[in-house]
Amino acid sequence: MPGNDVNEGGASQDRAPSPAVARALTVLETLVDSDEGMTLTALAKRTNIPLATCASIVYTLEQRGYAQRRVVGRSHFWRPTLRLYGLATQLVRKVDLSSVAQRELRELADLVGMPVHIGVLTGDSVVYVAKAATPGFIQFDTYPGKVAPFNLTALGKAISAHLPERELEPLLGHLTPGRGPRAAEPTREAFLAELADVRKRGYALEDEEEQAEIACVAAPFFDADGRVAGAVGVTGFSRDLTGQRRKEALAGVVEIGKTVSRKLGFDDLR
Repeated sequence: MPGNDVNEGGASQDRAPSPAVARALTVLETLVDSDEGMTLTALAKRTNIPLATCASIVYTLEQRGYAQRRVVGRSHFWRPTLRLYGLATQLVRKVDLSSVAQRELRELADLVGMPVHIGVLTGDSVVYVAKAATPGFIQFDTYPGKVAPFNLTALGKAISAHLPERELEPLLGHLTPGRGPRAAEPTREAFLAELADVRKRGYALEDEEEQAEIACVAAPFFDADGRVAGAVGVTGFSRDLTGQRRKEALAGVVEIGKTVSRKLGFDDLR
């Protein structure tokens, strides 16, 4: 009907966000961010939300199972529960990185004749969560669940290049020396310079740094909030990942990165 700002799906076209929901989410995010339980007074001060409103929110969170309190004397300390983890687990099952672009991984692996992987950052390590292998007797020692130092793989570099400074900074104290013939002594300055190159190019490279004769290329992908969520990469023998095959691998990982980003809800691709 004319004048109705709600579309057929029931979503508002131009409606302002709900202050009540925003406050509830702010309280919940603050509780999660805190390393210890918080009193209502501390929570109200941290969030800049009136004390009475904070109390109403945390009582509701408690009733719904998202927060719990610990009583010490006259003080009540609030902290979040693992029910949030349960929600996240359900979401992860729906957006499974091991299958979100399996067809594209397979097509690229067949095109270049090399395995294609998806990796995510956990602490200061990259964890491989998906692989499209190639047939044949020779198989690379890469598999879902494998862990590698973040600074020695193209996957790790592609992810690190797009981390916020507050998340990247702690990692810079954990640069691991490589065992390959082209590995240089890892330094903060050199690694930051390399990450700047990765951002400029849109992809990361690694050539005989982690180990001899092995090279890889990788590109990042992003989630709905625009945060880097992982990377997709091709691994091969250094002597083979050159020329036209390298161009195809680079184009392929960049395109799959965009595909995964879209499937994760990121709509600001550049």
